[in-house]
Amino acid sequence: MNTDPNPDPFEPESKERLRLWLRLLKTTRLVEAELRERLRLEFATTLPRFDVMAALHRHPKGLKMSELSRFLMVSNGNVTGIVDRLAEDGFALREQVPGDRRAARARLTQKGKEEFIRQAEAHEAWLDAMLAEIGPDIASDLSTALARISDKFED
Repeated sequence: MNTDPNPDPFEPESKERLRLWLRLLKTTRLVEAELRERLRLEFATTLPRFDVMAALHRHPKGLKMSELSRFLMVSNGNVTGIVDRLAEDGFALREQVPGDRRAARARLTQKGKEEFIRQAEAHEAWLDAMLAEIGPDIASDLSTALARISDKFED
């Protein structure tokens, strides 16, 4: 007979999943903060700006601003400001979409592609060093498990 006046209503599995979630969140925040700092110090740029350049690099023909904001899961206003600053720096072009006066498409310039590659190489090396404690098999298993979870939300 359980005499505990405050019995624990949670199953051990759910507690472990909660601990996992909190650890994922903490680790993500720590790694992201480190990436932000390194991008700022080494390239005088921001993580959102890097993310926009990465998205445009993956889509060489460019993306409509609305597509870019959906792809990055941020507001159109955030994307517009970043693309405008990238254009001012010569890293991106913002062009009208033929047949749609209200829509604009953004794409990287050659200068932007070259700068992104420089930043992406450093970014990859930083992440590789930060995650060096995790072997390739564990990294693959974690990636597969996290993909299964994220796929549930993307359907």
